This record gives sequence, structure tokens and C-alpha cells, in this order.
Amino acid sequence: RSRFRVNGTIVNRHLMEGLQERLVEITAQGQTIQLIMPARQRGLLDLYGGSPVIQQRDRVASAYMACQEAKKALETQQKSQQERLQRLDWLEYQIQDLSAANLTAPDELEQLELEHQRLNHVVELQQRSYQVYQALYHNDHGTLASADLLGQAESTLQHMVDYDSQLQPLLDLVSGALAQVAEAAHQINAYGDGLETDPERLQVVEERIGVLKQICRKYGPTLAKAIAHYESLRAELEELGSEGASLEELERNYALSQSNVTDECDQLTKLRYRAGSELEKQLVNQLKPLAMEKVKFTVEISPIVPTAAGADQVTFYFSPNPGEPLQPLAKTASGGEMSRFLLALKACFSSSNQPGTTLIFDEIDAGVSGRVAGAIAERLYQLSQRHQVLCVTHQPLIAAMADQHFRVDKQVIAQPISSILKQPSSPQVNRSGSTQVVTQIPESGMPELRTVVRISLLNHPQKRQEEIAQLAGGQSAQDAMNFAASLLSQAASWRKTCTVGRQDVGQTTKIRES
Repeated sequence: RSRFRVNGTIVNRHLMEGLQERLVEITAQGQTIQLIMPARQRGLLDLYGGSPVIQQRDRVASAYMACQEAKKALETQQKSQQERLQRLDWLEYQIQDLSAANLTAPDELEQLELEHQRLNHVVELQQRSYQVYQALYHNDHGTLASADLLGQAESTLQHMVDYDSQLQPLLDLVSGALAQVAEAAHQINAYGDGLETDPERLQVVEERIGVLKQICRKYGPTLAKAIAHYESLRAELEELGSEGASLEELERNYALSQSNVTDECDQLTKLRYRAGSELEKQLVNQLKPLAMEKVKFTVEISPIVPTAAGADQVTFYFSPNPGEPLQPLAKTASGGEMSRFLLALKACFSSSNQPGTTLIFDEIDAGVSGRVAGAIAERLYQLSQRHQVLCVTHQPLIAAMADQHFRVDKQVIAQPISSILKQPSSPQVNRSGSTQVVTQIPESGMPELRTVVRISLLNHPQKRQEEIAQLAGGQSAQDAMNFAASLLSQAASWRKTCTVGRQDVGQTTKIRES
């Protein structure tokens, strides 16, 4: 079971996901697949262009939506007159039916049903009102009523108060109760006297209830729904019945909105060209230190039919090696080159991100080794000057560059039968559709095996050296330890000579997953 905490306080998943969108940026291996999609490349270019591009894209979206609405209005006006008249006839029929019902309040049916209950039981209500009055105030059968008994109690307490004033509050309570009983008796008597049988009103109420129930069946299921339907029918009738804008005017509006979309798209295209030119230069500068000294990169922008995102198709063209022609990124980049491309792209965006954003890289070093891995390690460390960087890696060169080193282990443990029985049973739905609660117990009676993940901070230099030696592998134990010590020493020296101003928020953490 997962638990989420923010500054030590437990929060729900929804809040955590909202915070993650603002504070954490995850770069996983699957993003290299998204990177080759044209729509994703266009979105990245817009993001790189910053506020001017994003705001212009919003203006394009607004203009495009207005154009679509103008087109819809024109198409609506172009509907055949016969269809329009048929719809008008149907609307008028329903409106006449609902208008004849004279609907007023949404709760009219409930109020009438209450009145019907009262009118249908007038005699019984009169009899019971008289019984209540007798029990409270005046009993014709010789038995003392509640008011009589309370009067006796009040008189007795008045004599007792003469000898003990502490009983005065009790006397006040009894006197108050007597007054309340008298008032209740007066009201129930008035209620009973006011009741009269009214067969004519009862018939009117029953007929009205029948009308309203029929309206609910046809236009409901509730009276409120029927009233809302009536209002919507009237609004549609007014819209269709009015002359509205002429066809020529709607055609002019549509043409004007199309021209507006074209103008806004042209402005967006210019901004994208400018952003693409800047991205080309910056990305090449970021790729060269990653063992791609001869890399070429261009942003190709080609026209398409205008959409809410503009009238441009954006394609990243890439040539990693000398003599190779520029081709779309999807056709030319290998796995390792794609990883470096993605890292360089993140570096280009990091300057626009708010300092303190947590960047998580999952296997960003996939498909690379040796000198390239070292270059990636240096680039990750430079990113950590402005951001907190978490990196999942199997590369010793990258792990050695980290400020902190965590080890992730997957272990198989035995789960006792007793703990299985204590766990909440899982509901299952059978073929008949009913739900059964099932607790699964191994048939052998032996402990059940499960996999757990443990994360350990390697805060001792010796443990970290051993871990990096294990990552290196392929050598004798002593050679691996010496190699790990050399990597840690070189990384420490490089960090000291790093000229980028360090922010307090920056920290590189490498997680080695075993």
C-alpha cells in the first residue's frame, strides 16, 4: 500500500499528482519514443519559444474556435427550409402541450400531493384533533386532562415554595409546562375547527395531479425537468423563428474569420522560425560535449492545413556523424544518440525552468558507455547547479559523479500464512454478477513469496566504492575497487573545477538499481 507525504504530512494521491506536475519533471526511456512524434516536436518547440509563442498559440486557438463557430452558424443557416419548418412544427406542438399545463413551480406536484392527503382524511383529522384537545385540556369522560393534573401540581408546589424557596425553579417549570399545554390545546382545537370537507377542491386537486404526472412522464421525469425542457424549447423556437442573420452576412463572417486564422497562424509561424533557429544553435552546443562534435541539427517547419495549434508541421532533422545527410530524428538516431539528444534537449529547457525543479532521469544513459557516459555525467552535474537531479543508472561513471548515492534492491521475501489472513480480503465478481470476498491461501500451506523494493543511502565512502566497483564488473575484486576509487577521485576533482555557479537547490543523486 502506497503512502504519500509532503513535508512529513500525509496527503492523498490527487494532491501529490498536482504537486508533481509543478515541481517534478520525469524523463524516462519511453520519452525517446514520444520525441520522434511530429506533434510532440511542435509542442517542444513552442515550449522552448516561451511566453511569446505560447500566447500567440492561444490566440490562434481562439481565432480557430471562432472560425469553427462561424462555420457552424453558416451550415445551420444553410439547412433546408423544409427541415427547419418540420422542426418548428414539432417545437410548437410540444410548447403548446406544456403551455396548456400552466406549469408554475417545480414543487407544485409535491405540494398538491400533501394537500390531497389532508383533504382525503379531513374527518379522521377532526376526530383525532378533538381527542388530542381532550387529553390536553378538557376531558368529557371524567378523567383529568393534562392541564388539570399540571394545575394541581402547580397549586401544590405554590404551597411548598412558601416553606422552601429552593423549589421556585421547579414551580416555574411546571407553570411554563401548563402554559404550553394550554397553548397547544388552543391551537389543536383551532386546527380541528378549521377543517372542512371540500369534495370540489379534492376533485380539482386530483385532476391537477393527474395532469402534472402525465407531463412528468412525457417531458420529465420530474416537474423541474419538464419546466427546464419547456424553457429550452421556447429558446430554440425563438432562434429558429427569428429571421436571424442573412446567409450573405454569415458567409462574410466566415470568410473574415478564416482570414483572421490565417493571419494569426502566420504570426505563430514567424515566432516558431525564430525559436527554431535559436534551438538549433543551443542544442548543437549542448550535444558537442556529449561526444557528438560533428553533429548537425535543424528544425524543419512545413505548412499544413490550419488547426487550433497553428498551420505548421515541425520536424527535427538530425545528423550525428560527418558525411551523413540530415534526416528526420526518427530515421537516423540510434538508442544512445537518442538518449544524448534527449538530455541535451532537457539542458536547453533547464534555463527556462524555475530553479529548484526536481529533474528525474530514468536510464538516460541507455545505449552509451565509456567516454560518452562520462560526458553525460558531467552534463547531469551541470544541470544540478540549478535543479535537484535524480538519476537511475547502471553506469559507474555517472554514479561516481553524484553528490549522494542510493542503492535500490529488489528482494524476494517469504510472507507467513498468518499475515496473509490478516490482510483485507479482495472482492471478486462471479459469473452471475454477485460479489464474493475471497482470501487466497496457498494450497501447500507454505509461506507465500513476494517481491519488495528497498532503497539504501550509501553514506559511507567504502560502501559507495564497493557499489561502484560492482557496477563496473568484469575485473578482479581489487582491480574493480581501484577503478571505483579512481572514478570517485576524478569526479570529485571535476566537481571542484566546475565553473557554473552552484545554487542551493541543486543536488545530483544517482540511484543504482540492482
